[in-house]
Amino acid sequence: MNKQFGWMLGLALWSSLSQAAFTPFKVQDIKLEGVQRVEPGIVFRNFPVSTGDRVTESAISDAVSQLFKSGYFEDVDVLKDGDFLILRVKERPAVSLIRLNGNKVIKDEDLIKGLKQSGLQEGDVFKRSALDQIRLDLIRMYVSQGRYGAAIDTEVEELSGNRVALDINIKEGSVASIQHINVVGNTVFDDEELKDLFALKLPSFWSFYTKDDRYAREKLSGDLERLRSYYMDRGYINFSIDSTQVSITPDKQNVFITVNIDEGDQYTLRDVNLAGNMVVPEEELASIISMEPGEVFSRQVMTDAQKALSDRLGEAGYMFANISPVPELHEEDHSVSLKFYVDPGKQTYVRRINVKGNSRTADEVVRRELYQMEAAVVSTDSIKQSKERLERTGYFSSVNLETVPVPGTDDQVDLNLSVEEQQSGQFTASVGYSQSDGIILDFGVSQDNFFGSGKSVGFNITRSGTEKEISFNYLDPFYTVNGVSRGFDVFYRKSEFDDDDESSYSLDEFGGGVTFGYPIDDYQRLTLSLGIEQISVNTNDNAPVDEIDSFIDENGDEYLNFKTTLGWSNNHLNRGVFPTAGYSHNATLEIAIPGSELSYYRAIYQTKWYQPLQDESDWVFGLKGRLGYADSYGDKSYPFFKNFYAGGLTTIKGFESNSLGPRDSNDDAFGGNIMVVGGAELIFPMPFIESQNGWRSLFFVDGGNVFTTECFSSSSSSSKCEEGVSFDELRYSAGLGISWLSPVGPLSIAISKPLNAKESDETQVFQFSLGQSF
Repeated sequence: MNKQFGWMLGLALWSSLSQAAFTPFKVQDIKLEGVQRVEPGIVFRNFPVSTGDRVTESAISDAVSQLFKSGYFEDVDVLKDGDFLILRVKERPAVSLIRLNGNKVIKDEDLIKGLKQSGLQEGDVFKRSALDQIRLDLIRMYVSQGRYGAAIDTEVEELSGNRVALDINIKEGSVASIQHINVVGNTVFDDEELKDLFALKLPSFWSFYTKDDRYAREKLSGDLERLRSYYMDRGYINFSIDSTQVSITPDKQNVFITVNIDEGDQYTLRDVNLAGNMVVPEEELASIISMEPGEVFSRQVMTDAQKALSDRLGEAGYMFANISPVPELHEEDHSVSLKFYVDPGKQTYVRRINVKGNSRTADEVVRRELYQMEAAVVSTDSIKQSKERLERTGYFSSVNLETVPVPGTDDQVDLNLSVEEQQSGQFTASVGYSQSDGIILDFGVSQDNFFGSGKSVGFNITRSGTEKEISFNYLDPFYTVNGVSRGFDVFYRKSEFDDDDESSYSLDEFGGGVTFGYPIDDYQRLTLSLGIEQISVNTNDNAPVDEIDSFIDENGDEYLNFKTTLGWSNNHLNRGVFPTAGYSHNATLEIAIPGSELSYYRAIYQTKWYQPLQDESDWVFGLKGRLGYADSYGDKSYPFFKNFYAGGLTTIKGFESNSLGPRDSNDDAFGGNIMVVGGAELIFPMPFIESQNGWRSLFFVDGGNVFTTECFSSSSSSSKCEEGVSFDELRYSAGLGISWLSPVGPLSIAISKPLNAKESDETQVFQFSLGQSF
């Protein structure tokens, strides 16, 4: 470039000064020639000479050099005409077209996006340096996928109008796989045990999906840290990784990894002590430490104890406490003396709680969920529980709580609470279908945070082949400041069982009730409901049922019923839909109050339990169960239409809906007053689906049935009914289930194999429903 500038400056001096010595002068104006696509403003921003400046030869030289560095021009002439400067430039060609050839693994749009981020796209000025950098970036991209044989070749084709076309020819190569992992220096643990710690694996049947046989530097770093932790958590404090070699075969198809280690000696714990300022009684802090003298020293257990001590001090208001574990090694007996130094800092208080982001939700609704109060001692436990309570309301898509020191003080903080509201109301109008209910029409309006008050209001209309319902409900979760809730509901329901697998009859029900709820803690709740219902039973004259006719003869076909329902729930599930961890218990007891035209009670217990098979794993094992028992009291019979039923997607898959259990005189399912249903699930990630949030796939085993304690009997009855619970009559099925949260509602499909079906059972291998999820 210096040679080119010398030529240009010589030309300028020859043209304007006739080989005379350059004389500094004051620039009266600057004229620009040759600009076509580049904005004049870009030229002047990169040419640090302005009108009115007094310039020297070196100043012009520096200005031209800076203009070249902008990358927009391949030639610049500087001419002098009196006190005028003339900039005559030749622009670099524009990129008119980019052609990608040979790429299959990475899509064109992804590559184009990457080129744009690297400074190359159609319409831009062509820069050779940018093209060279892009070539290196693409090679790194392919190498990160284990394609070490990837090659990038670029060609520049000149076009008319000072334009160029770029051909980027890509040879992706094949993925190099790990053929050998060797750990050298281990004597305590065998090779297979240590290799199992690695996320990097040798090729296997599932490698095409898991891609765990592809080498990545980041994965190896994580594996080495896991290896180090494995030894140090088992007492090998002096463990070290001496070297790591990664070699690739000449054809760049195979990778070999060798890790050289020094295990050192195993150490045990001699004693544990606390030192420092004990703002919490030392005995209490000592009881938190789950380490005993004589046991093998573990770095993980030490870290857990450090966190537990820090959390306890945070609960006491010392949220900036510093806990420093200092191990002292004793080489003579390979033991460790561990001392935790406690520096609590100052106890801090909350000056103010600032709430932001609640444009619809009232401040009162947000603040009533908080355990942490203003002017109180800061408690990390209270802040954590406050965040959890706000997230469980369902009003907010995100909740963030952070503490900010108050300027000028060393014992006060502000608690900044920022929320992002989500749509807490919904309008539903959907069409569904299930094999048991036929076409399902659903229309509903609900608002869980009605006008930002935290109250819930809902209205719903449902119509299917077996049921028609209209209902309205209202709930105030904070009827009192202590969290006692109050709600009420009214409903009308007409159930047609003539078209189902159950006994032939229909019900007309109208009623309503009021419900109160009392919180025991953040997870448990007691509820009490008082309700009234009017029930009418209509029989089918063309298919009379002895059991139903007998009940109507004894009790009539219309009943005014007053009932109370007691409930208890204990919910520790991590999600409301598709949970993957935690457990829940629910128990309800429904009783017809004395004075009603019916006399019965009905108890139901349900439980769910989920456990990830590994931390943050998509593979989850789950158990679920449902028990029910109902009976009459006094001298009245138990109402048959309150029976339990089993069979179908929600109970025992593989058997037709509501088809199991005792049967009536017409050989239709009649249900029973005892229900035993349960199952086990192995939840696994849906293959080839990137986001698993809207999917659930599982292998399942279901089991159960319904039973009765009293069968109807008469000389004319042919009822197939056996009294009492018989475990020999439990039905089992196994299969595969998939649920998808589709735009029109949850869609569930199950392919099941009944394991012990009897000849009289009604089975279904394929079952589906739109409107239900597993």
